Amino acid sequence: MAYLLAIPVLGLTLMVQLAVISRLPLLHGTADLVLLVLVSWALQDRARAVWFWVLIGGGAVTFVSGMPFYMPIFGYAGVIGLTRLLQRQVWQTPILALFVATFLSTLIYHGMSLAALQIAGRGMLLVESLTMVTLPSALLNLMLALPVYIIITDLAHWISPSDMA
Repeated sequence: MAYLLAIPVLGLTLMVQLAVISRLPLLHGTADLVLLVLVSWALQDRARAVWFWVLIGGGAVTFVSGMPFYMPIFGYAGVIGLTRLLQRQVWQTPILALFVATFLSTLIYHGMSLAALQIAGRGMLLVESLTMVTLPSALLNLMLALPVYIIITDLAHWISPSDMA
């Protein structure tokens, strides 16, 4: 079931990100809903097919962004690897893991994006990109992390309800 829901959930997430969230920038940074959905999905105990979700989300973002084709998939894979590691280390407090993973994931993804753009010859200055894009994006991601986490947690419970409930 998790495999089947990945495409519509991530497709709808990407549409909302492109149509609504990208129109609400803070300085030059915007929230990354696909990143938040993937981080929230990776933090679920019941989550299945996490790496399939990464491939679908990264592939979809590849088609609609100006980034080099490999960057979103590798970026999201690195972020989800970090999130799964954090989930194992901070398992008793999933909300703390959510906020730490969201902040670190934003920094890592933006760092990888900046490196990919530098290689492609389209990069920005490091200080300018950090202050004008990365930190505002991290703030917006942190503000949206909890609502997205709640929705994804409900989706995970709906997909695979526990036997105790």
